Amino acid sequence: MDGEALVIGLVNQKGGCGKTTTAVNLSASLAAAGHRTLLVDLDPQANATVSVGVDPATLERTIYHVLVDPDHDEGLPLETVIRPTSVKRLDVAPSSIDLAAAELELAARIGRENSLRRRLAAVRDRYAFILIDTPPSLGLLTLNALVACDAIVIPIQTHYYALLGMRQLLRTLKMVREEVGHHVEILGVLPTMYDSRTTISKEIVAGIHDFFPNKVFKSIIHFNIKLVESSMKGVPLFVTNPESRGAREYASLAEEVITHAKGARGAAARR
Repeated sequence: MDGEALVIGLVNQKGGCGKTTTAVNLSASLAAAGHRTLLVDLDPQANATVSVGVDPATLERTIYHVLVDPDHDEGLPLETVIRPTSVKRLDVAPSSIDLAAAELELAARIGRENSLRRRLAAVRDRYAFILIDTPPSLGLLTLNALVACDAIVIPIQTHYYALLGMRQLLRTLKMVREEVGHHVEILGVLPTMYDSRTTISKEIVAGIHDFFPNKVFKSIIHFNIKLVESSMKGVPLFVTNPESRGAREYASLAEEVITHAKGARGAAARR
């Protein structure tokens, strides 16, 4: 893909929906498909960082220092914290628990919602895709991600109460558009942790289609213990078990994202 990276946020303020698993495995699948990809871990829990084999405890600089470095008023350049992973064409901007303090420190800054967007500008021409894993909240870190994004992917767990909070997320997207002047496209909604044996999973998928007409990916991510195991090993699933169902499902999702991205790039270029 030519031009600047398409920046995609993985967003859902509800935890336990497979957001980080999707960020990691989708990033790896895009890289495996030949597209240079950057994974930005914007969650203080740093699970995405760990899932690509980086130990936050060993890092002197992380995305925290890019956003609110105590020794630099404007923060460090993003390229100073980016690290390669074991997956070819996949880099990571790692996180650490230090990022938990960023919400308070950003709150006092003018233009605080633009901090990540400004940092990403310097590296966008190096990648085809930049994916941002966000925390399970709609605070300043997620707001930074939304303002930096061209589009978002919304993973939704196919369990009870899965759609709770979606109206709040849509209101936040509207606020970003009206108050910040930045339009964020919903690239797609992804049903996750699907169990075909249960009626409720099927009902929730139907409900997701009703709530987000024409926005739901064809790919569905089934509940798969191998996805959990691969995260614990610090490598994406397709590296450890490329023929597993989970790896195939994320490869299918990557194909959809690549196709959807063409339209999203066109829309971003017209704005």
